[in-house]
This record gives sequence, C-alpha cells and structure tokens, in this order.
Amino acid sequence: MKSFKELKCWQFGKMLRNDVKNLILTFPSHEKYELVSQMRRASRSVTHNIAEGFGRFHHKENIQFCRISRGSLTELEDQIDVALDENYITKDQAERFDNQINEVAKILNGYINYLSKQ
Repeated sequence: MKSFKELKCWQFGKMLRNDVKNLILTFPSHEKYELVSQMRRASRSVTHNIAEGFGRFHHKENIQFCRISRGSLTELEDQIDVALDENYITKDQAERFDNQINEVAKILNGYINYLSKQ
C-alpha cells in the first residue's frame, strides 16, 4: 500500500467522520463548545491516528496509533449515548451510529491483528 487512504479502516472511519459532521449540525447551538466539539474531535481522531500510524516505520508504533484510534471510537460511542440522553438524536439514530462505530472497530481490530503478525 502506498497511502493510508487505501486502508479499509481509514475509509470506513472517514465515512463515520462525515456522518458525525452532518449529525452535529443539528445539535443546539449551546452545545457548540461542549458535545459538538468533543464529537468532532473524537471522530477526526479516528482517521488522524490511523493515518499517523501508517506513516510510522515500525509496526509496533502503528499498532499503538491504531489503539488510540480505537479509543476514540469508544469515546464517540459514549458521546452518541449522551446525545441520546439529551434528546438530540433518536434511538434509531443512536443505534445506527453504534452499529457504524462497531463496524469501524471491527475492521480496525482486523488491521491491528494483521500488523501484530508482521
């Protein structure tokens, strides 16, 4: 692979990031510097860390950045739960995002396993 953009985990992470971007546009303005900012940063962190890890020359470093990315997915999952509790999203939206987050995590775990065997 020549670019991190070829990684399936990055591609699915990018779709998640864009979906979060569109979702948070619907949140109340008083959340601009709170939940909106946190969700924006967590969703971006997923792809940022995959990209940064890819740029490292050692598999162990790459794995560490992927683990940070996985942590950001978990953080985002909790933020989706907060949005549901605050009635900013519906239960159906929350379930859709939870499924999407879990799918990215599954693909990312596969990439981590692949790197671990190198």
